[in-house]
Amino acid sequence: MERKVVIIGAGTSGLLACKYLVKKGFDPAVFEAEYCIVGVWNHTMQLTRLQNAKEDYWFSDFDWPASVQEKFPSHTEILDYVESYAQHFNLYPYIKFHSKVISLNYVGVSFEEMKTWDLWGGTGTAFGSKGKRHITVLDTETNATGK
Repeated sequence: MERKVVIIGAGTSGLLACKYLVKKGFDPAVFEAEYCIVGVWNHTMQLTRLQNAKEDYWFSDFDWPASVQEKFPSHTEILDYVESYAQHFNLYPYIKFHSKVISLNYVGVSFEEMKTWDLWGGTGTAFGSKGKRHITVLDTETNATGK
């Protein structure tokens, strides 16, 4: 059985999902439209600080470094922290940079049949095993698309 999973975005949620899926034996592909992880923090002003106390914004299995003394870490400290997390758990090999998901479709049974299911796939699994998921990704460097 294939254990492939697509994650859209290499922000904190995408990185967490990737880490736990790898731990459970899945083969995730993280599609990130930007050239780096944590895109939102790469597009904020350098003077921006975390709006939450660092005690409320951390990975439960990865502490802030001792060098971060401020209650509200700086832009650079946040980027360094999240990048260190990705490096520590070897997540970079799963990330496909410059890859913007432009469509995601399920191709399989008819919509009428899906409406009769009590659960997503009728078996308690998402969409059952009768169909396939098609994802279209735009390479943001070359503007080429692929499935």
